[in-house]
Amino acid sequence: MIRWAPYAFVRLTLALAAGILTYLYIGDALPDLRGALLALAGLFLGAQIWATQSKSLGLTNLAGLLALLTIYSAGITLAQQSTESRRADHLYHFGSRIEFYRGVVDDYTVVRPNTYATTVRVSAVRVNGHWQPATGGIRVSIPRQEGQAEVTAPQYGDVWLVRGAPAPSKPPLNPGEFDYRRYLAFHQVYHQQFIHPDQYRKLATQPPSHLRAISMRTARVLDDVFRQYVHEKREYALASALVLGIKDDVDQDTKQAYANTGTTHIMAVSGLQVGLLFGAVMWVLSKIPGRRGPFFRFLTAALGLAVIWTYAFVTGLSASVLRAAVMFSFIIVARVTGRQSTMYNTLAVAAFCLLCYDPYLLADVGFQLSFLAVLSIVYVQPRIVAWLDVKGYFLDQQRPWQPRFVQKLWKWTSWSMDNIWQATALSLAAQVATFPLGLFYFHQFPLSFLASNLVAVPISSGAVYVGLVLLSLKGLVAAIGLFAPALTTLLDYGPRFVAWVFELMIWLFNEYIFLIGRAMPGALISGIHVTAPQAWLIFGVILALLTFFAARRLVWLGLACALMGVFAGNKVWAAHDLKTDERLIIYSIPRRSVCGFWQGASADIVAVDSLPLSETERTYRIVPGIIAREAQRVQYHTGWRETVVPAVRCAPDSGLVLTAWRGVTVAFVSQKLSPAHQPRSVSVVVLRRNARVKAADLATVFGKDARIVFDSSCRSWYVQRLTPELQQLGMQTYDVTASGFFTVQPRT
Repeated sequence: MIRWAPYAFVRLTLALAAGILTYLYIGDALPDLRGALLALAGLFLGAQIWATQSKSLGLTNLAGLLALLTIYSAGITLAQQSTESRRADHLYHFGSRIEFYRGVVDDYTVVRPNTYATTVRVSAVRVNGHWQPATGGIRVSIPRQEGQAEVTAPQYGDVWLVRGAPAPSKPPLNPGEFDYRRYLAFHQVYHQQFIHPDQYRKLATQPPSHLRAISMRTARVLDDVFRQYVHEKREYALASALVLGIKDDVDQDTKQAYANTGTTHIMAVSGLQVGLLFGAVMWVLSKIPGRRGPFFRFLTAALGLAVIWTYAFVTGLSASVLRAAVMFSFIIVARVTGRQSTMYNTLAVAAFCLLCYDPYLLADVGFQLSFLAVLSIVYVQPRIVAWLDVKGYFLDQQRPWQPRFVQKLWKWTSWSMDNIWQATALSLAAQVATFPLGLFYFHQFPLSFLASNLVAVPISSGAVYVGLVLLSLKGLVAAIGLFAPALTTLLDYGPRFVAWVFELMIWLFNEYIFLIGRAMPGALISGIHVTAPQAWLIFGVILALLTFFAARRLVWLGLACALMGVFAGNKVWAAHDLKTDERLIIYSIPRRSVCGFWQGASADIVAVDSLPLSETERTYRIVPGIIAREAQRVQYHTGWRETVVPAVRCAPDSGLVLTAWRGVTVAFVSQKLSPAHQPRSVSVVVLRRNARVKAADLATVFGKDARIVFDSSCRSWYVQRLTPELQQLGMQTYDVTASGFFTVQPRT
């Protein structure tokens, strides 16, 4: 039986989260609940006053139930009111009628190989020649190079006047692909637009938050320090990511190596770095003599808060650092005021406040991983540590007759091995609660996480300290240089030496990560598909097992086994449904012609344009669908050669290829149809590479019942020109670039 009395805020936070989850899943079907919330709040106050006066246990329980119901309704209402698309002046209501809009750059600028990407918050739009207030976020991309001149990167606070109407964010264009539209919606961004340099003009600089603007500039100045002193490009990129959270220059191979070994969190400035700073402050203060009394407690709290929030400021006030800073701030305040009854309540208060500020944080992967990892560490790590008394074992090896050196060696060994065991327990504990999320979001599980973290985390933690020392020392040298410029060159040897140590440490832990990847190539279990209900089932199994070990009651073990049975049954049922599923898919891959022939868990992917798919195209366009179907055999083909699908080219130089698969006939047309082409009955006609064909010829050769599909190699102007002509003839058309993949199932 769970005793909720010591965990008052835990149940309130769970009720709030349940309300937010309800809105995320079925929010569109719910009416405005502000009136219902006020009514529930009034009922709760009345029941609470009545229960207090009558001192009735039944009324007290009723008041508690009403409190939870009120908080649950508050969660739904908060999520409703935080959803910008519900507002009457949102961009959604203007559609394509927008001629111009005015907005401000309200996010970091992501530097990509060919584009800059950022978010613009709209303040006004011009419709039919009249300006009117508007709200909404637009994810914009602009080319980095226009002609020979480099386009200036957008800066936070830039006010733009933009010509043209933004388009609603696109849904996933291929099976299983990452739902970027949903991700943007959780950040209150519902539109996207590619803007050419001649489409926008910078009007002014008016940052939405001057504090954040100064913070972001500070982060860039500190990044220039690393750029100056860390000479190797790879080490500089990791240094900036590790200490400042700027990952613009981290190459894809490095990102993949860290993902494969379960150490991606090292490159994300969040709870690890904030915790290291807090631990350093506590260690320094512990060396001060006479550290007792309320004054010292408040001094410790003040210094801890100052260090944490200063670090959050110099790293650009990013969302991950702010989340960690809020969490540690509540822990510090709870300790100094003596209000920390349990760590669970303290974490619940932090989560409750963050969710009240932004309910959509509940859908943020970083938020979920951070709080689940900390909760798991708080509960599970002490229990894992208790399995082995490592320190006591080595101390028991001491004997009175042993030399003093040997006794000190045993003592040092006990200390070091105990720290290693503590770190091992921490890493294992963090994986317990985050395991289902890793499968659900990343579709993989690195078995090498323990070997990677035991070495990489201590080295990278030391590198964080050394990197901060480098920044502090450089700041000191710069300050002295203002008054004594002649000393700058001499004093600069200090930052150079620290930078050399810093770069060496980064090189060491980076080489270790790559070494683990090479030494344990089979340690990464990838291609795991877990649906949201299946992830909830795994969470249920973990909670039931933890409760069983704590309560020692077989009913909880039985529940865990039952949930595992449901999970296995769900997987078997999904595999049974998939076994008989057959379909032809025309993929949506920019400027490519690619189709897939799927039979159950096997597939043949054909690059019709005879150019092999790049690794990026496979990873982001094809592989998600493979994972979703848990495919066992997938073969890639360049052109029609060596495919199991029969394909006939009507003539050596003809732009017409006919295929027949499982009763589905498809014609791929890439050139003008000649009079020699005889009428043929096909299910689908795929137009490629802006084929110079006439609508009437298509209707004559293939019939008006054939579905016309424009694949991704066709340009938008071509689709817009030919579509009306085809529709006038009564033919159905489909554009995979605009609407996503096209699929055909064989007739049974």
